[in-house]
Amino acid sequence: MSGLSTSEITSACSTPDESTKEFIMQQTMYRIKDPKVSLDFYTRVLGMRLLHTFDFPSMKFSLYFMGYCKPEDIPADRAERAKWCFQQSGTIELTHNYGTESDPEFKGYHNGNSEPKGFGHIGLSVPDVEVACKRFEELGVKFIKKPNAGTMKGLAFIQDPDGYWIEILTAHKMATI
Repeated sequence: MSGLSTSEITSACSTPDESTKEFIMQQTMYRIKDPKVSLDFYTRVLGMRLLHTFDFPSMKFSLYFMGYCKPEDIPADRAERAKWCFQQSGTIELTHNYGTESDPEFKGYHNGNSEPKGFGHIGLSVPDVEVACKRFEELGVKFIKKPNAGTMKGLAFIQDPDGYWIEILTAHKMATI
Protein backbone atom coordinates (compact mmCIF):
# COMPACT_ATOMS: atom_id res chain seq x y z
CA MET A 1 0.00 0.00 0.00
CA SER A 2 1.21 3.51 -0.72
CA GLY A 3 0.31 6.88 0.75
CA LEU A 4 -2.82 8.78 -0.15
CA SER A 5 -3.03 10.65 -3.42
CA THR A 6 -3.38 14.43 -3.41
CA SER A 7 -7.08 14.13 -4.27
CA GLU A 8 -7.65 11.58 -1.49
CA ILE A 9 -5.94 13.90 1.00
CA THR A 10 -7.99 16.87 -0.21
CA SER A 11 -11.26 14.95 0.10
CA ALA A 12 -10.34 13.60 3.55
CA CYS A 13 -9.53 17.05 5.00
CA SER A 14 -12.22 19.47 6.04
CA THR A 15 -12.02 23.21 6.44
CA PRO A 16 -11.77 23.80 10.20
CA ASP A 17 -14.98 25.00 11.80
CA GLU A 18 -14.88 28.66 12.84
CA SER A 19 -15.56 27.58 16.43
CA THR A 20 -12.12 25.90 16.55
CA LYS A 21 -10.07 28.96 15.49
CA GLU A 22 -8.64 29.51 18.97
CA PHE A 23 -7.81 25.86 19.70
CA ILE A 24 -4.12 25.04 20.22
CA MET A 25 -2.16 21.80 20.55
CA GLN A 26 -1.30 22.35 24.20
CA GLN A 27 0.33 19.22 25.59
CA THR A 28 1.56 15.69 25.12
CA MET A 29 1.63 13.60 28.31
CA TYR A 30 4.33 11.09 29.19
CA ARG A 31 4.35 8.89 32.28
CA ILE A 32 7.79 8.98 33.85
CA LYS A 33 9.57 6.76 36.35
CA ASP A 34 11.74 9.32 38.18
CA PRO A 35 10.98 13.05 38.08
CA LYS A 36 14.50 14.05 39.16
CA VAL A 37 16.02 12.21 36.19
CA SER A 38 13.39 13.44 33.70
CA LEU A 39 13.45 17.06 34.89
CA ASP A 40 17.24 17.07 34.50
CA PHE A 41 17.00 15.63 30.97
CA TYR A 42 14.32 18.01 29.72
CA THR A 43 15.99 21.10 31.21
CA ARG A 44 19.74 20.42 30.96
CA VAL A 45 19.79 18.28 27.81
CA LEU A 46 16.86 19.66 25.77
CA GLY A 47 16.87 23.22 27.13
CA MET A 48 13.21 23.30 28.17
CA ARG A 49 11.98 25.13 31.23
CA LEU A 50 9.70 23.93 33.99
CA LEU A 51 6.50 25.86 33.30
CA HIS A 52 4.45 24.67 36.26
CA THR A 53 3.92 21.80 38.68
CA PHE A 54 0.75 20.29 40.09
CA ASP A 55 0.83 17.85 43.01
CA PHE A 56 -2.01 15.47 43.84
CA PRO A 57 -0.81 13.64 46.99
CA SER A 58 -4.19 12.05 47.72
CA MET A 59 -4.12 10.45 44.25
CA LYS A 60 -0.36 9.80 44.48
CA PHE A 61 0.87 11.63 41.40
CA SER A 62 2.47 14.90 40.30
CA LEU A 63 2.51 16.72 36.96
CA TYR A 64 5.48 18.67 35.59
CA PHE A 65 4.80 20.86 32.56
CA MET A 66 7.84 21.48 30.37
CA GLY A 67 8.27 23.78 27.39
CA TYR A 68 10.25 26.45 25.63
CA CYS A 69 9.90 30.05 26.74
CA LYS A 70 11.88 32.97 28.11
CA PRO A 71 12.22 32.83 31.92
CA GLU A 72 10.84 36.36 32.22
CA ASP A 73 7.61 35.23 30.54
CA ILE A 74 6.76 32.84 33.40
CA PRO A 75 4.40 34.52 35.89
CA ALA A 76 5.49 34.50 39.53
CA ASP A 77 1.95 34.23 40.92
CA ARG A 78 0.94 30.55 41.12
CA ALA A 79 -2.63 31.05 39.82
CA GLU A 80 -1.48 33.25 36.95
CA ARG A 81 1.28 30.76 36.19
CA ALA A 82 -1.26 27.91 35.95
CA LYS A 83 -3.45 29.88 33.55
CA TRP A 84 -0.41 30.93 31.51
CA CYS A 85 0.90 27.35 31.42
CA PHE A 86 -2.29 26.06 29.81
CA GLN A 87 -2.11 28.79 27.16
CA GLN A 88 1.30 27.61 25.91
CA SER A 89 1.42 25.43 22.82
CA GLY A 90 3.52 22.33 22.36
CA THR A 91 4.22 21.52 26.01
CA ILE A 92 5.18 18.20 27.56
CA GLU A 93 3.30 17.01 30.65
CA LEU A 94 5.50 14.65 32.64
CA THR A 95 3.30 12.57 34.93
CA HIS A 96 4.95 10.86 37.89
CA ASN A 97 3.04 8.20 39.81
CA TYR A 98 4.54 8.09 43.28
CA GLY A 99 6.75 5.13 44.07
CA THR A 100 7.88 4.16 40.57
CA GLU A 101 11.27 5.79 41.13
CA SER A 102 12.13 3.40 43.96
CA ASP A 103 10.27 0.26 42.86
CA PRO A 104 12.79 -2.40 41.71
CA GLU A 105 9.92 -4.37 40.12
CA PHE A 106 8.82 -1.41 37.96
CA LYS A 107 9.45 -2.32 34.31
CA GLY A 108 8.85 1.08 32.70
CA TYR A 109 6.27 2.40 30.28
CA HIS A 110 5.51 1.41 26.70
CA ASN A 111 6.94 4.05 24.34
CA GLY A 112 4.78 3.05 21.36
CA ASN A 113 7.67 1.95 19.16
CA SER A 114 7.65 -1.75 20.01
CA GLU A 115 4.72 -4.09 19.37
CA PRO A 116 1.95 -3.24 19.58
CA LYS A 117 3.02 0.00 17.92
CA GLY A 118 1.10 3.17 18.61
CA PHE A 119 2.44 6.55 19.67
CA GLY A 120 5.83 7.14 18.03
CA HIS A 121 7.65 10.31 19.04
CA ILE A 122 7.69 14.05 19.52
CA GLY A 123 9.82 16.26 17.29
CA LEU A 124 12.15 19.13 18.17
CA SER A 125 13.34 21.61 15.59
CA VAL A 126 16.91 22.78 16.24
CA PRO A 127 19.08 25.25 14.31
CA ASP A 128 21.64 22.56 13.35
CA VAL A 129 21.01 18.83 13.78
CA GLU A 130 24.72 17.93 13.62
CA VAL A 131 25.67 20.45 16.33
CA ALA A 132 22.76 19.41 18.57
CA CYS A 133 23.58 15.71 18.14
CA LYS A 134 27.28 16.26 18.89
CA ARG A 135 26.21 17.84 22.19
CA PHE A 136 23.74 15.02 22.90
CA GLU A 137 26.49 12.50 22.25
CA GLU A 138 28.83 14.32 24.66
CA LEU A 139 26.04 14.24 27.27
CA GLY A 140 25.61 10.47 26.87
CA VAL A 141 22.13 10.63 25.34
CA LYS A 142 20.94 7.36 23.81
CA PHE A 143 20.47 7.50 20.03
CA ILE A 144 17.96 5.48 18.04
CA LYS A 145 19.22 7.01 14.78
CA LYS A 146 22.11 9.40 14.18
CA PRO A 147 21.80 12.16 11.55
CA ASN A 148 23.76 10.41 8.80
CA ALA A 149 22.49 6.88 9.44
CA GLY A 150 19.70 5.19 7.53
CA THR A 151 17.97 6.41 4.39
CA MET A 152 16.61 9.66 5.84
CA LYS A 153 19.72 11.79 6.25
CA GLY A 154 19.77 15.00 8.26
CA LEU A 155 17.51 14.00 11.12
CA ALA A 156 18.08 12.01 14.28
CA PHE A 157 16.13 10.16 16.95
CA ILE A 158 17.17 10.15 20.60
CA GLN A 159 15.54 8.69 23.70
CA ASP A 160 14.62 10.35 26.96
CA PRO A 161 15.28 8.54 30.30
CA ASP A 162 12.00 6.61 30.00
CA GLY A 163 12.67 5.44 26.46
CA TYR A 164 10.37 7.89 24.65
CA TRP A 165 11.64 8.82 21.19
CA ILE A 166 12.43 12.41 20.24
CA GLU A 167 13.05 13.35 16.62
CA ILE A 168 15.70 16.03 16.13
CA LEU A 169 15.27 18.01 12.91
CA THR A 170 16.15 21.29 11.24
CA ALA A 171 13.14 22.99 9.66
CA HIS A 172 14.86 24.29 6.53
CA LYS A 173 16.28 20.83 5.72
CA MET A 174 12.93 19.04 6.00
CA ALA A 175 11.85 20.33 2.58
CA THR A 176 14.60 18.24 0.96
CA ILE A 177 13.72 14.94 2.69
